[in-house]
Amino acid sequence: MNLAFTREEETFREEVRDFLADKLTADLRAYAKRMTSVYSTKPIAMEWQRILVAKGWACPSWPVEYGGTGWSTAQRYIFDVEMARAGAPPLSPMGIGMCGPALIGHGSKAQKGHYLPRILSGEDFWCQGYSEPHAGSDLAALTMSAIDDGDHFICNGSKIWTTHAHEANMMFCLVRTDANGKPQQGITFLLIDMGQPGVRVDPILMLSGEHIQNAVFFTDVRVPKANVVGKINEGWTVAKYLLEFERGGSAYGPRLLSRVRNLRQIAAEEGLLDADFARKLSQAEAEAQALEAAELQLMSEISGSGTPGLKASMMKIRGTELSQHLTELALELAGVYAAPFQPHHTSPGGPVPGFEGLNTPRVGPESAVTVTPKYLNDRAGSIYAGSNEIQRGILSKGQLGL
Repeated sequence: MNLAFTREEETFREEVRDFLADKLTADLRAYAKRMTSVYSTKPIAMEWQRILVAKGWACPSWPVEYGGTGWSTAQRYIFDVEMARAGAPPLSPMGIGMCGPALIGHGSKAQKGHYLPRILSGEDFWCQGYSEPHAGSDLAALTMSAIDDGDHFICNGSKIWTTHAHEANMMFCLVRTDANGKPQQGITFLLIDMGQPGVRVDPILMLSGEHIQNAVFFTDVRVPKANVVGKINEGWTVAKYLLEFERGGSAYGPRLLSRVRNLRQIAAEEGLLDADFARKLSQAEAEAQALEAAELQLMSEISGSGTPGLKASMMKIRGTELSQHLTELALELAGVYAAPFQPHHTSPGGPVPGFEGLNTPRVGPESAVTVTPKYLNDRAGSIYAGSNEIQRGILSKGQLGL
């Protein structure tokens, strides 16, 4: 992809680079370099978010009246590219990337006025209550109940694979308010205070040993009806709107290309950039460039319509599968040094009880330290936000009419 930018856009690029050189600290860069999950920990995410909020750059996709930047498509693209090249950590997507757009699109004036500033300030840190033990990609099968009790709902049930539930004080949640009719009917989009009596969070440790996911249990949890986003029993509409941003709201291309460049640099430094591996990297780079071009087109369309639509499914498929492919190339490059992986069973509060003795330092070059945990964590990429098989079904039905 060969894009010609205007003088004003190149000036903006220099502004972004100067900002990152000044504000993206060495500690934040070091953390991002060794990330093995798609999510930053809360302390890191909030430290970087505060810096971006102070600059007014935290939520480029939001309307200006709610804190957005008003950037053009080219500016947003330049910002994504420079963030990736500088090695900036990602923000937590649950608030700015998902709950925020859902509130902007379907929330009441009071909800927008209350929650959007708190999302930006970090006063509210969000998790997503969608999947249940028997309702993952088939999300409409959810059964967590919300029984009418005057001005409140009484909620009972559970959610699973809930990212950052142990750190979040708020959850945007899908609950069943009516069991009659089609599965998609009778679902309500509800905002739940995680500090409410009756909420219990149990950790789920990743294969890499990290504590990111959780199981959450609700026992007679009272939630005000004022916390309903959209209309009661019509939460499926809000959920589909939000999922478009979860699946297609991230720019995969710039970060994938940054990873390709990093792999090529490591291979060259280690004397391993032979013709076969160079060919594999070039093929991955070409596919990432094609995805980047599609994302740029999608960003332009979002600027007009405000929603990614069906293309969100395409982006999610290609982005996650290319990311997994890059972890496989990293394993190939690391060779035997990827084998002596020792999981670090830790959480933001320190070692997880019972696993303190497993934090043995691994051996090998610095570039191989995170190869295996990144490979293991990335296996989830083609499952979360609706499995890629489900996404292909959405495309075949919605785009091809099959």
